[in-house]
Amino acid sequence: MTRRTDWAEHARPGIPREPGSREDGGLAPDGEIGPRGRRGRRRRGFGEPSAQDGGTSSSSRAEEGESSGDPAERARAICLRLLTGTPRTRKQLADALRKREIPDDVAEEVLSRFEEVGLINDSAFADAWVESRHHGRGLARRALARELRTKGVDSELIDEAVGQLDSEQEEATARELVARKLRSTRGLDRDKRLRRLAGMLARKGYSEGMALRVVRQALEEEGEDTEFLGDGEY
Repeated sequence: MTRRTDWAEHARPGIPREPGSREDGGLAPDGEIGPRGRRGRRRRGFGEPSAQDGGTSSSSRAEEGESSGDPAERARAICLRLLTGTPRTRKQLADALRKREIPDDVAEEVLSRFEEVGLINDSAFADAWVESRHHGRGLARRALARELRTKGVDSELIDEAVGQLDSEQEEATARELVARKLRSTRGLDRDKRLRRLAGMLARKGYSEGMALRVVRQALEEEGEDTEFLGDGEY
């Protein structure tokens, strides 16, 4: 039997971060969250290639395990390699094992063991996904829930994870996104600007009502500011 330390030394899932994420939540010039971490260095996040991705493992033991004739050993090696690249949900790993023709009963046993020792934790995955994708991409609760469902996270865990965000925080993020995109729409007529900015928010999962309210208020405030400054454009 493989000892817990043998498994854990190959995979230590951490808090995942979306590419372009930033710990302080500041917005970058393009309206997304800036690409630098605490020390100004780029941080890798969900879906971003690493040295371990692309089927290459940093552990020769994992490589050997994948070619083993023992299905359980193969299953463990496959899971460890995938977890080394980035955190995964139980369903994602189960799908990977199925594609590699690991028997269902063996996959179930291995996955349950990985959950027991903490290498698979769908609740922590969902929490980290919401934190990363909301602050990294400005996604609203609806879009976050949709993404987590595609990754096989249980609906109850999804509800708990997206519950981290309330309406006020969601609206504040929407306002930041609109503020960053507002200048790039100048020169268009008001209705076109309204549709473009509201459409941007809708694609990120914001409700139509919130999107229209936030954009209209931003346009009104911009008009007041430019009128006060004597901007001839308005």
